[in-house]
Amino acid sequence: MRAIFSILLQLISSFSFVIYLTSIFCLLTSNSLEAQSLSDYQKIAAENNPGLQAAYKQFEAALQSVNQQNRLPDPTVSMGYFLSPIETRVGPQQAKFSLTQMFPWFGSLKAQGNAAALMADAQYQTFLEVRSKLCLQVATAYYPLYELRRWQSIEIENIEVLEAYKAIAQHKFENGAGTMVDVLRVDIMLQDAQTNLEILKKKEDPLQVAFNNLLNRKEDVEVLVSDTLKADLINIPLTKDSLFIENPVLESLEFKVKASKAKALVAQKQGMPKIGVGLDYMLVGKRTDAGAPANNGKDALMPMVSISLPIFRRKYHAARKEAELMQESYTLQKKDYRNQLSSNYELALFELKQQVDYINLYDRQIAESKQMLTLLLSAYGNAGQDFEEVLRVQQKLLKYQKQMATALKVYHIKMAELNYLTASN
Repeated sequence: MRAIFSILLQLISSFSFVIYLTSIFCLLTSNSLEAQSLSDYQKIAAENNPGLQAAYKQFEAALQSVNQQNRLPDPTVSMGYFLSPIETRVGPQQAKFSLTQMFPWFGSLKAQGNAAALMADAQYQTFLEVRSKLCLQVATAYYPLYELRRWQSIEIENIEVLEAYKAIAQHKFENGAGTMVDVLRVDIMLQDAQTNLEILKKKEDPLQVAFNNLLNRKEDVEVLVSDTLKADLINIPLTKDSLFIENPVLESLEFKVKASKAKALVAQKQGMPKIGVGLDYMLVGKRTDAGAPANNGKDALMPMVSISLPIFRRKYHAARKEAELMQESYTLQKKDYRNQLSSNYELALFELKQQVDYINLYDRQIAESKQMLTLLLSAYGNAGQDFEEVLRVQQKLLKYQKQMATALKVYHIKMAELNYLTASN
């Protein structure tokens, strides 16, 4: 761009334009605060995002379930009072107190605890998946802001160049070396550029609001993004080595498979008898008649053992079958997700490589367009012709610069997607 301005200075000899064109050299720059990196924003989101916090609370709730499943049932205490005392040889029975504790079949509590612990492990992997997806969402919202602000910068630069072109066209028209058509052409393009810039500025608010909502902070907080992005053409993931290793979704499904096996064992244990141990204490009143035995009125204490009879077997068979079917379901889900992972990885990798090709292409096109523009400006300065071609190439350059920004945005989003698929976050 500086080469263009240097040629423009050579084209204009009138001192009335020197001050104007000299000001064009100072391209607009923003003295903004240092941009925060994407990882900084991802850390803020991980600390503040309510969806991620909710996922962690679900994991904590699942941990509490473990303490519920591997504990004995509460003992039962009962009390009865005889409205009409039952007369016995040792005296009338007045009241009865009972304490009973049921014990499930051997290994039942351990099996229930194992099943609950495995489901808690699965819930923790779900939390890790939500966290990884949140990192991807932050990246997906971050890079469009870079693209938007890069487009704004390109459009501002384009307006400055067009204003310089308009000054040249007016100068040549006033000197009889050009036509008014050239001035009108530039003026129309200037109106388009200024309208595009206004639209780009209005588009920034919704993108910024969406980004700040991911971080759970005020919507009007300024988002500081990097003003330059580069494509790392060396560190592109080219293998699937880590695709199925430590993937949170696959790990969660694996824990659910194990939990289903444990639940099948729980159902089997629940189909076994339960043993109860208890104690009955009866209050016995004293006999007042003459024939009362010596030990009359003595309270009675009776140890007691009970056993449940699980004769209705259908519900136990259904519970075991349910656990087995869920085990098969989780196994199939795991296989399906592995297939999706492989497909999504290949597609993301293709799109990443595609953007690399586009970046290389646009880089060459930008360089060649600038070279063409330099030659055309020199020819226009000498002969006063082909001004329309100058404007056409300028618009081509504008298009390639915007396409470059878009390609860089898509490249980095696809890189973030690959990191998500390979659990690299």
